[in-house]
Formats: sequence, structure tokens, C-alpha cells
Amino acid sequence: MRPLLFSLAFALPLAAGAQSPEATVDRAASAYAKVKSARAAFEQTLTNPLTGNSTTARGEYVQQGSGKLAVTFTQPKGDRIVNDGRAVWVYLPSSAPGQVIKLSPSAGAGSVDLLATFLTSPRQKYTMSGAGAATVGGRATHAVALVPRQPMQFTKATVWIDDADATLRQFEVTDNMGLVRRVRITKLTLNGPVDRKAFAFTPPPGVKVYDQAAMAGGR
Repeated sequence: MRPLLFSLAFALPLAAGAQSPEATVDRAASAYAKVKSARAAFEQTLTNPLTGNSTTARGEYVQQGSGKLAVTFTQPKGDRIVNDGRAVWVYLPSSAPGQVIKLSPSAGAGSVDLLATFLTSPRQKYTMSGAGAATVGGRATHAVALVPRQPMQFTKATVWIDDADATLRQFEVTDNMGLVRRVRITKLTLNGPVDRKAFAFTPPPGVKVYDQAAMAGGR
């Protein structure tokens, strides 16, 4: 599975180089709390350091509030991850044909909405350090490395925050198996209209649904 993804932040311009890593992330976290909706195109690279193999995926991410989120892949086409507010649906026919994983929102949201994980109470969750300046998609950014204070689904992360408007342009996480996931935002629209149909998911005919909440309850 390729659980993903994100949420987005917006803030006023600043002199990024004059700020501490903590202050830079604080600004992004404060701005993230004000975002009503977001739509983004992205490119994701997943690398296995043990084998040296990398795979690239592309798609679109849509979010409304903190309870609804949809990731639709264009590469590989047909893969989807949807949080409709009642359940998280993970449908990845490119790697797991014939099945859908159904998770409760509380169990699935953290693995899908990583930026919410980064930007909710970050000082309590992470130790932070500067990771240098870089240009991401033609935008000047400063990177901040995050190390969880308590065990999480990843061992470390880096976020690249735009110097001009404080949007989060890229992030990278290393999971507990050593896999490295880098996601770069290629197009971003905040607080625009969102079609509610984006969060609708119906399992395709003939696809088996694995309801992990029901399985955990022994039903």
C-alpha cells in the first residue's frame, strides 16, 4: 500500500532565513488551522534504500475541513484513497487488485493525511532542526527536519516551507521499515470550491472489501 498524504498551509510573507526552525513550522501550523479546503497536484517518489529501487506516482489531492480527503492517482491510473468522513477507503488496484481496505477514520487518517500529523501541535510532537535552503518547483524554500519525540508511523521527516508565502511545497518521510517517501506539490489552490462528489467512494463490482474495524472486532 502507498498510504499518503497531505494537508496544506498558507500564511503571510516573511524573511524565512531570520526565523528558527520552530518558528517556521509554527507559522505553517497556525496557517494550516485556517484552511477550509485545498486542492493540489503532486508527484510522489517512493524509494527502498535496501534495493535502490524507486517508483514514481502522480495525482491530485482534495481536502475539505479536517474530515474529508481524497487522493486520486493519475499514475498509476485508477488508484484512490478516500476519507468520506465515515470511513477511509484504500483502493490500489495497481498493487493489490481485487480488493479494497476499509478503515475507521481514526485508524486511517494519520497514514493518509500526513501534513495534519506534521502541523498539529508540532512542538509537542517533534524535535526540530534546520535542514537548509532549497528551490522546489521554482520556489525558494527552507527545510526543517522533524524527529518524533514518541514512536510514530515514521522515524523522521523533512518539510520544505515556501519563503514567500509559507505554503508547504514538499515533504519527505522515512517509515519504520526504512522506505523513503517524498511528495512534491506541483500545483496548489487553497480555500476554493470543492465538489462533494470527490469524497464519494463505492467499491467496484466484484472487488472484495476488507473491513479492518470489523475484523479487529471479531465480526
